This record gives sequence, structure tokens and C-alpha cells, in this order.
Amino acid sequence: MSEQSKGEYVWGPATGVGSMPGADARETARTVTGSFEDFPYLAELPARGPGADMIGRTAGMLVEMYVHLEPSGWRFSDRPGRDTRRARSWLGEDLDALEEFTQGYTGPLKVQAVGPWTLAAGVETRNGEAVLRDPGAVRDLAGSLAEGLRGHLAEVRRRVPGAQVVLQLDEPSLTAVLRGQVRTASGYRTYRAVDRQLVEGTLRDVMGAHDGPVVVHSCAPDVPFALLRRAGAAGVSFDFSLLTERDEEAIGEAVEGGTQLFAGIVPGTDTALSDPAGSVMGVRTLWRRLGLNPGTLAESLVLTPSCGLAGASPAYARAALAHCARAARSLADNPE
Repeated sequence: MSEQSKGEYVWGPATGVGSMPGADARETARTVTGSFEDFPYLAELPARGPGADMIGRTAGMLVEMYVHLEPSGWRFSDRPGRDTRRARSWLGEDLDALEEFTQGYTGPLKVQAVGPWTLAAGVETRNGEAVLRDPGAVRDLAGSLAEGLRGHLAEVRRRVPGAQVVLQLDEPSLTAVLRGQVRTASGYRTYRAVDRQLVEGTLRDVMGAHDGPVVVHSCAPDVPFALLRRAGAAGVSFDFSLLTERDEEAIGEAVEGGTQLFAGIVPGTDTALSDPAGSVMGVRTLWRRLGLNPGTLAESLVLTPSCGLAGASPAYARAALAHCARAARSLADNPE
């Protein structure tokens, strides 16, 4: 394994975001570990159905909080039911497959869970409104999530004892939460914007469930880089194609502050792929424009697809992972 290090953490050059197409846990684990020998991850397979989707999967990790599926989406229950049991069963199946294909592995290993704010926007209380509406419910949800993550991370370490576990919190709804753009159940209104300090503090509390590096992922526009860094994120994962000039200063500050950038350079759905060197041309251009040291380019970046690959064909998903790995080698071999 390459010993790239930044601060106290060791990162691989490329990895995936989370979801993959299909329903075969063993075949997916084989693909992921074969594509990213230096930075595998625990894949998600939402095509299996409710409970394998990102909200249902994470809800199944909660401690003393349970959900079931309604036509409108996930809603809190009084007790664990079929949907919770199914989510936990599929997670166990995925862990079994990962354990099988990581025997003897040492190095970074990424696991994903939905962050507290996207979870609060995506789960309903018993009255049918999002948890996001009730600050007390958000607080309880964040506490349950943190406790559930502690147990999940301990299980991953037990199964892959040589791993340096990296926790990724998926927060695609975070910007909408901050801007008051999350729609109510009726669809006619939106929930009020949440105070940025509360958002930051809740994220910090949930990140505290892990004693290793935490990465926050969003494939939405306008990722709040500075807020995530203040909350304690060691890395930020984003869709590189969505960056605007407004983001560039935040990117430069993140690099200079030691934050690892997980740059999504490959589309998440089927498309023609350019050569790997061409895929990182935009990254090189940004580095030059910001006046950053070209020698830090490869060590500051982990290359990924732009988002999860659940909507891609299996063949494209495999090609996208391999493309990220080759693009990372291109950066390392030719940093200028």
C-alpha cells in the first residue's frame, strides 16, 4: 500500500462514494476491493429494495429508534419491524462479503452512513412531518445515530482488524437544510432554515462517535466547505463538476488547512469516459489557478466518482472505479 499521509491519517489515492448497481454483495465486494487495493469501501446496494437504500440502511443502525416504510417514505415506529430487520440483515450480508475479501488487509477502509441533517430531512415523525421540523427530535436522532455508529464502527474493526476505518457521512440535503429549502409533507411549504451554529454543532457531535477520520460527502451544489471543516471533518467529498468560482477560495483554504479533498471526477451514470489523464485536467488547472504547490496535488486528493453508482450499469460502474484508480496513478506519476 502507498504510504501517503496527511497529518495523522493515511489515505489511499482513489476510492468509491458508496452505492453500486445490482444485488450481489459478494460480487460487489470483489469488484470494490479489486479496484481499490489501497482504499476499499463498504458498498451499498439499494437495488435490493427498502432498507438497502441510504436512508433505510442508516435508520437500521439507530439505537432505540426504529422506522418503517410508508408510501410517503421512512417514518418512526414504536418497535423494530420487518423493515428494520431487513435493513440490518442486508448490512450484515454486506459486512460478511467485505470481511471475506479483506482478509489480511491493512490500510484505510471507508464506511458510509447518512449524516444527521439529511437523515432528519428524510425521516418522518409519527405525525408525517420530517424530523427536521422538531429540534428536540433532531437532537434525539443525532444522539441515536452517534450511538449506532459507534457499534457499527466497532463491528467493522472486529471484522477487518488491520483497517484504519474512515467514516463518511452522506449529507446531500445539507445545503437545502441551511437554506430552508426542504419541502414539507404537503409540498406547498418548506421548513425554516436551521441555524448554522446548530448544524455545525450537531455534525461535530455525530463525528465524535468515531475516533478516526470523518469525511462528509455531498454531490449537491454549494457544499459548505468552511462549516464542515469547523465541525471537524478531516475530508470533504464533492462533485468536482459542480464547483463554481465562489467555491475556489474555500477549496484553497481547505487544502492549506490540511483537509483532504475527495474529488468526484467521473459521472455517476453511464457516459463515455475520457482517458484518465484528461479526467484530472480540470483539477490540475484549478491547482494552478489557486497558486497551490503542484507537488501537493496527489497527496491532497482522493479521486472518486461524482456520486454513488446505483443508477449506472454494472459494466459502467466497474469501468468508473477502474478509471478513478488510473487517474490517481496519473496524478501521482505526473504531478506538474
